[in-house]
Amino acid sequence: MLVAIAVCPLAVPRWWEPNRHKLLVAAVLGVPVLALYLLRQPGALVRTAEEYVSFIVLLAGLYVITGGIRLRGDLEATPAVNTAFLAVGAGLASLIGTTGASMLLIRPLLQTNQERTRVRHTVVFFIFLVSNIGGMLTPLGDPPLFLGYLQGVPFTWTLRLLPHWLLMVVALLAVYAVWDAIEHRREPARALTRDRARTEPLRVHGGANAFALLGVVAAVATLGAPGRELAICALAAVSLWRTPRAIRRANGFTTYPIVEVAVLFLGIFLTMMPALELLRARGLELGVREPWQFFWATGALSSFLDNAPTYLVFLALGQALGRAGEGSVVGVAPAVLAGISVGAVAMGANTYIGNAPNFMVKAIAEEAKVRMPSFFGYLLYSGAILLPLFAVVTFVFF
Repeated sequence: MLVAIAVCPLAVPRWWEPNRHKLLVAAVLGVPVLALYLLRQPGALVRTAEEYVSFIVLLAGLYVITGGIRLRGDLEATPAVNTAFLAVGAGLASLIGTTGASMLLIRPLLQTNQERTRVRHTVVFFIFLVSNIGGMLTPLGDPPLFLGYLQGVPFTWTLRLLPHWLLMVVALLAVYAVWDAIEHRREPARALTRDRARTEPLRVHGGANAFALLGVVAAVATLGAPGRELAICALAAVSLWRTPRAIRRANGFTTYPIVEVAVLFLGIFLTMMPALELLRARGLELGVREPWQFFWATGALSSFLDNAPTYLVFLALGQALGRAGEGSVVGVAPAVLAGISVGAVAMGANTYIGNAPNFMVKAIAEEAKVRMPSFFGYLLYSGAILLPLFAVVTFVFF
């Protein structure tokens, strides 16, 4: 499944583009696993189906509601303005989730940069900061932290990750500011002239959807399944009903990105089941014992498998170590839990499939005619920028 996602856009781009073809690949690869679990472990299949439905309902709800909020305007796309966009997004991600912040800000950021010719790096850093690392401070920020909260991790415990968050966010913003300043100087003069001539202040349209967004946050924080999913669906339906269609048309709102995410992650959720079973059954044989090992092991798998179930597997592995002791959290040493949490959230940025908003942002950017890197091209960005940063995080904290 992962090879198909990486290779097909390069080898057969036109064939791969329709979502029905992605569904065909997901079905062909997922059906054998589906049959195996139907015969041998139907209960595990039901649990995975419940997780998948909750996952997609939350993403779709946030996508629909934020698609009804339009920040209209066109700021001058200077390095300072773009850096401010990323900084605000990194802060919002922990409040309304990485998906909510990504869907709210990616369109106005693309609109602000529509006159520039060099935009790819801005979207890549947006994925790093807003779609992943920014959501580290609360259980609402990223799905793995919410699953940890459901397992008994105190709601405010993740605030202890503020130093980790701050180091990574400040470092990435600094690198981006320098990078964008260089790219800005390389822009054609006519593009910069057009950018300055077309500026207008940002104005909010469809602001009532902010209350629906808060409703989703409240539902996630207070309700369990299926009430949570029903509430999110109801809020999304009200948003569709009450928001003027002109706002969504102006946002370029289509169902293509969320359908693409739903189809691809259907295949991922199915085919990752045996891999996760192997980790549960034989994870201790990996020799993962220390916080830095948990950080890298959780992060490495979160880069290619969905980071939410990966978080749960390594949480169980941390509990199996038997190092609870005084000050432990859900039977896991705090340093180990920090390694698991930071690895799952931050290293979800390593690939397009590490976290669901990554693919959604990529799809929206491509619809806006931004030439995004291929699967392997994105790996070059993350390998060159993120891996050295994660090495520093390891040295400083783990």
